[in-house]
Amino acid sequence: MLTAEGLNLYYGASHALRDVGVTAEPGKITCVLGRNGVGKTSLMRALVGLQSVRSGKIMWEGQDIVGLKPHERARRGIAMVPQGREIFPRLTVYENLETGLAPLPRGGRIEDEIFALFPVLHEMRNRRGGDLSGGQQQQLAIARALVTRPRLLLLDEPTEGIQPSIIKDIGRVIRELANRGTMAIVLVEQYFDFARALADNFILLQRGEVVVEGDASRLDADDVRRYLTV
Repeated sequence: MLTAEGLNLYYGASHALRDVGVTAEPGKITCVLGRNGVGKTSLMRALVGLQSVRSGKIMWEGQDIVGLKPHERARRGIAMVPQGREIFPRLTVYENLETGLAPLPRGGRIEDEIFALFPVLHEMRNRRGGDLSGGQQQQLAIARALVTRPRLLLLDEPTEGIQPSIIKDIGRVIRELANRGTMAIVLVEQYFDFARALADNFILLQRGEVVVEGDASRLDADDVRRYLTV
């Protein structure tokens, strides 16, 4: 289980996260909502260790991991799918997936399950990543994270710039992963309907602060939309 409390993160004099907390339980999806620039990506980067926090705790499976480097967190079962995908365009699909093996012990392999979740990647395994469509690249980015066999999966706006048919496929995979009960998932989204369909719990950020949080079944759609509308 992930429990982050009192996270404060700065970029120079800019206070990006203000006492932010978030929890994620195995088998459940926690959605982080908010407009652009409110601190959603900063929160993801803090959880995975790509951005240092000035104060606060990040408890993962009973231990505070604030002092751990990103690769050490990866070895403890934490993986992130970054905003913008960040696949390697000159590597093949299969080579991109192989980069996900880095945190695993020697002899790790790409499980057949990856291609069962994303059949298109098997069909295109010898194609360069840069030749894939945006939606296919997003599936590749998610698959690469899953290669690490994470127990905590962070997804930063996986629907951004994706065609509706692939958004549906991605939503199906996220729900399937959660339903297995062994993985905690934190999903950053601006696409409210997608988030509402998947979320078990949610937090809503505004100006780096949590302004609404709770059980998604009690989510007030009008209240949340008010915060998301520009």
